[in-house]
Amino acid sequence: MTQTIAPRVRTLVLLLLAAACALLAGAGPASAHAAVTGSDPGQGAVVDKAPARITLTFSEQVALSDDSLRVLDPEGKRVDTAEPANVSGTTYAVPLHSGLPDGTYTVAYQVVSADSHPVAGAYTFSIGAPSKTSVSVSGQSTDDGVVGWLYGFGRYVSYAGFIVMAGGAAFVLACWRRGSGVRPVQRFVVSGWVALTASTLALLLLRGSFTGSGKVSDIFDLSLLGQVLQTKSGAALVSRLLLLAAAALFIAVLFGAYDKREDAEEKRDLTFGLSIGGVVVAAGLAASWAMSEHASVGLQAGIAMPVDVLHLLAVAAWLGGLGALLVALYRAPVDTPVDAPAVRRFSQVAFGSVLALIATGTYQSWRQLGSWSAFTDTRYGQLLLTKIALVVVLVGVAWISRRWTGRLAETVPVEASAVREKERVGAGADGAGETAVVGDGDAPAEGEGDTGLDTGEQPATEPAGPEPADSERAAQLARQQAARDAAQRKRTRDADPNRFGLRRSVLAEAGIAVVLLAVTTVLTQTEPGRTEQEAKAATSAAASSSADTGASGALTLNMPFDTGGEDGKGIVTIDVDPARVGGNEMHVYVERPNGRAFDIPEVKVEFTLKAKDIGPLPVVPDHIATGHWSANGVQIPMAGDWQVDVTVRTSDIDEVTVSKNAQIG
Repeated sequence: MTQTIAPRVRTLVLLLLAAACALLAGAGPASAHAAVTGSDPGQGAVVDKAPARITLTFSEQVALSDDSLRVLDPEGKRVDTAEPANVSGTTYAVPLHSGLPDGTYTVAYQVVSADSHPVAGAYTFSIGAPSKTSVSVSGQSTDDGVVGWLYGFGRYVSYAGFIVMAGGAAFVLACWRRGSGVRPVQRFVVSGWVALTASTLALLLLRGSFTGSGKVSDIFDLSLLGQVLQTKSGAALVSRLLLLAAAALFIAVLFGAYDKREDAEEKRDLTFGLSIGGVVVAAGLAASWAMSEHASVGLQAGIAMPVDVLHLLAVAAWLGGLGALLVALYRAPVDTPVDAPAVRRFSQVAFGSVLALIATGTYQSWRQLGSWSAFTDTRYGQLLLTKIALVVVLVGVAWISRRWTGRLAETVPVEASAVREKERVGAGADGAGETAVVGDGDAPAEGEGDTGLDTGEQPATEPAGPEPADSERAAQLARQQAARDAAQRKRTRDADPNRFGLRRSVLAEAGIAVVLLAVTTVLTQTEPGRTEQEAKAATSAAASSSADTGASGALTLNMPFDTGGEDGKGIVTIDVDPARVGGNEMHVYVERPNGRAFDIPEVKVEFTLKAKDIGPLPVVPDHIATGHWSANGVQIPMAGDWQVDVTVRTSDIDEVTVSKNAQIG
């Protein structure tokens, strides 16, 4: 039966891992966690004289480099004179040359938010009057390419490694101390340490390119690595590596001296010491995430960071212990099976972990969302709803596992007494020397998983009487009998419907946990709902304040299009500001269905007032940045219900015109 189950288990686990990786790959680039909430001059503003400096205000503090803020004239030449600096709170400024001529200027920024994520963007303003500009600033963030994908995958592996290592060790100490001598469990915990160490080193190398150019060639740039080590994220990664050295010592003791300790009092003292040391090391590792990500910025950071540490420890105790239990149920040797009391103790640990997750998760949700509407209106809220649904399903499956545990506990004492009685009868029935050897053959099954046979140790004494050939024959028969007995015990154990049911339910829990971990990783890379809503509100307020008091307000039209060709679907957005009679500023944005900006060969706009037989009035905007075109001085001769026609060309032959009506003036 087990030979049939094992391939299915491996196949299912591989499918679950593939689904988790697909979720990570299909999640798209992570949104920035800091957003521009104000600027001076503002987006699209026309000022009478050249400003002395440019200021940008973000939703949270950001880290700056020499090129974080750049101001480019219409010809693409830099006109900023010094490094950007923090002027107050979350406002940053860069000084400009004096006496700048009239024209349209581009402000480009690339910074790192306080929770370690890169933020990039650009906007334009004009001095005196708008003009054409040759500046084209890419709208692609550094986390969109190969380096960004590798960094996201490294984060996933680091979370998984910590959960496997910390949760597996906790399962051994708190639930199943005999597991310290079980090779599959040892390999499970050690693999978590290896994964966390390797991913941490990879993240340290990727960090410089991830927050900078995004180029693969910069991964091994030692100068960038030196800069990373001076940042908060770099310090967190280095501290994680130092704590992993302590974790290696902890694992060596747990699976070495602790397993070999036979004196009950000494083992109890060592258990206490390992428990205290393990909690300290695990908490320190969890803090390396809390000190550099969401919890370290925003509201109540002093409370949020310890809450985040507790949340991650609870996740590790639950999901990591679940993985260790799964390994024990499927791979533990016949003579060292995971018993019902161990499963029952883990059930209690898991229940406490779930309570801790509910409490800490509720606080984190309030802190990151801020309103009920953010659950459905922001990507962070939607991912959080997905995570909550997965947790609910996982708790339901865990409840089923708890029922199987109760049934298993009822049958184990009966089975154990039956086995002992069988061994007693067998030992009494056979008194010959070779049978005595067979009876002792049950013990050396430690570590032999499938067979339960240990060929490394054989009885040193020979029974009196038989010749050497007979002695070899007796030893061979003893080994064969021991193998048959071990195989029989394994078949008997695997045939238990309660144990088989527990295996299946725990396997289902582990599969859901893999997907849950993937969603959590994407969630940590996504802009918090509170920040996203605040940025939208600030942008709306800025647009409203920049409009003329007598105007009807800025006009925004979203029009889906499909040219019918390859990569021909998208959304074109027209912004007309202040949407009044006379001169207006128009911006055209082209995005893919997933919201990512992209360039097309040509875009044209026409305004027609059919009621007065005016138009079409053509406007050919200038390309500003990726997916962004702009035109200044767009004249609307009179108020009315204007038809706005937008012609989009995505290739030499693929073109379509979409239209919408809007009241202007």
